Amino acid sequence: MEFTYDTTMFQQCFEHEFTWINGFSRNVHRFPNSKALTDPVAGKSWTYHQLNWEVNQLAHRWQASGVQKNDVVMYLFYNSPEFVFCYVATQKIGAIGCPINYNFAPGEIAIVLEDSKPKVFLYDADFEEKVAHALALSAWKPDVCVPIGTAGTSGSTFQSYVQGQSKEEPSAPDCHIFDEVLRLYTSGTTGRPRGVPINNINEVLTAHDVMMHFPLNSTDRTMNMTPWFHRGGIHSGGPTPTLYAGGEVIILRVFNPKICLKYAQQYRITFLIGVPSVLSMLARCQEREPVKLNDLKGIVTMGSPLDKKTCIYFQSTLTPNIFNGYGTTESFFNSVLRPYDLPDMAGSAGRACTDDEVLVVAAHEDRKAEAWELVAQDNQEVGEIIIKSPAKSAYCYYNNESETQKRFYNGFLYTGDLGTWDENQYIHVVGRKDDMIISAGENIYPVQIEEVIQQNPRVTDCIVTSVPDRARGEAVVAYLIPKDDTLTVQDMLTYCAKHPMLSTYKCPKYYRFVKELPYNATGKKLHYRVKEMAQKDKEAGLLERF
Repeated sequence: MEFTYDTTMFQQCFEHEFTWINGFSRNVHRFPNSKALTDPVAGKSWTYHQLNWEVNQLAHRWQASGVQKNDVVMYLFYNSPEFVFCYVATQKIGAIGCPINYNFAPGEIAIVLEDSKPKVFLYDADFEEKVAHALALSAWKPDVCVPIGTAGTSGSTFQSYVQGQSKEEPSAPDCHIFDEVLRLYTSGTTGRPRGVPINNINEVLTAHDVMMHFPLNSTDRTMNMTPWFHRGGIHSGGPTPTLYAGGEVIILRVFNPKICLKYAQQYRITFLIGVPSVLSMLARCQEREPVKLNDLKGIVTMGSPLDKKTCIYFQSTLTPNIFNGYGTTESFFNSVLRPYDLPDMAGSAGRACTDDEVLVVAAHEDRKAEAWELVAQDNQEVGEIIIKSPAKSAYCYYNNESETQKRFYNGFLYTGDLGTWDENQYIHVVGRKDDMIISAGENIYPVQIEEVIQQNPRVTDCIVTSVPDRARGEAVVAYLIPKDDTLTVQDMLTYCAKHPMLSTYKCPKYYRFVKELPYNATGKKLHYRVKEMAQKDKEAGLLERF
């Protein structure tokens, strides 16, 4: 390409230095004595200088174990200091960090192990039994597998693992903004986890997106109430934007509304982040035992739309400044409702973020619609929601060309969400093309659960759907045809709980035994019809719940 000026130095600096880790390093020098990370459980805080020391020791430890550029380091932790150490240290040495959903079943972890082939695997000692099972199922065995616990528990402590390692900066390979630095796994339509690669420029511009839309700066203190292994956890007010901005991350290991409110007051948190079902529990707790939230600038929610009644409830109980984001693991959040949009536009998914393009196009059965095949902006005509987000998406799945071809086309992510939009381009999500269930922020595909249930020799057939659930948003329901009358719900509960490919959050919460299930003329399961049936059966008290 020809330019009107000498681009050499700009390209060199931009392509090799515009990285998240360089932003973090700048903050180590800018704010060395400012708090970067606080763990309320341990009663300990780290300044940027101290956090950098911890990270450097870990980086040296991995390099001593042979970790090189583009090697994968897998880690499985609750929200914790160790999670942050791993996240930053991988980027220090050019490795690829791969945090794992701790709700995954052993069989799912085994799939991820075989797919990413990590050189090192660190995990919370609480998950030792699950990890042992996963390693037994996996054909890939990492060179280093270390359980990390606290003093007096099994496994190493973090301090014992890095003991003797230098606190000085580790040697760092040359990097490029297109280098993969993070790999997040999300559920696929068949239940097989899909690896989403996130590169250096994605990390930086994702942080910028949050800093712009919240907005977020070095005086802020954030606490994400969702797990960091989610993109909405790590990137929406989690370690990525907060440490890039020079703010302080307050760790919430697991969600408890009373504890969360206590921390919000005690640590003067400025931004809370969580899914609507979590916020509902938080608001109810605040009503019962109110605390002062004087420092709270806003609450960011994601995962599902807010209806107007709920939005007003949050505004009156928690803070008037509610943000509601819509997006995916593949592209982060891409449309947003800001405080000035609410409560009037509650129920919608907002309008496209500044650097994104969100369109509603014709939903064809046999092909992807072109970007120009727009549905009417009348909030009536339904189409598929597609997203162009070059700042926050790598536009592919790792080692999965078939899924890449299904979901990405001409610079757009085809979400599979069905929606409408109005004359002002506010998006309304109305359903899914692929019957995906969203429960407590987790994506669940019925086909995986159906395959597991149908492996049971005492089951003839089944269809999995969902019903509305106050705590989770949606709860999984299994309709099945038993082979005989001896099969019980307890039998199914035991079977699902023990199956290595079924995470706890995917196990059905309701069951109904029936004699027949609806299919169309070509033999396709009619999930939408069962979904309608499930709602009526729940209201009539016909669903059996464990």
